[in-house]
Amino acid sequence: MARIDDILADFAFIDDWEERYRFLIELGRALEPLPEAARSDANKVRGCASQVWLETRIGRDAEGRTILDFRGDSDAHIVKGLVAIIVALYSGRTASEIAGLDPEPVFRALSLREHLTPQRSNGVNSMVERIRRDARAAAAA
Repeated sequence: MARIDDILADFAFIDDWEERYRFLIELGRALEPLPEAARSDANKVRGCASQVWLETRIGRDAEGRTILDFRGDSDAHIVKGLVAIIVALYSGRTASEIAGLDPEPVFRALSLREHLTPQRSNGVNSMVERIRRDARAAAAA
């Protein structure tokens, strides 16, 4: 899985948006495959025009803190790349880190908001809200 810092560094070297879209598609192709069983209604993200699934896995780190990891997929190439960015941004963090993490600085650094259709932007917002909801549920458990 790509790390968010690596994605930011790679994007910084690509000026042309056609090339950035190709890079987004490559990020999506590099995602860990989502098992067919994870393509369930429970994992489907509501509010996305494309089909998007996010699977939340809860574990513990060496200090015993609850850590959330995410896997995802989409039936649309660019959206799958957006899933890869979201997964890289939020995976491996605690519930409280996820709650306090504002994704907008990353989206600004990638110039995503101004290059996404309103539908895709809404889908990204839905993915972020879904991850935050799962983090709140993990913290409450």
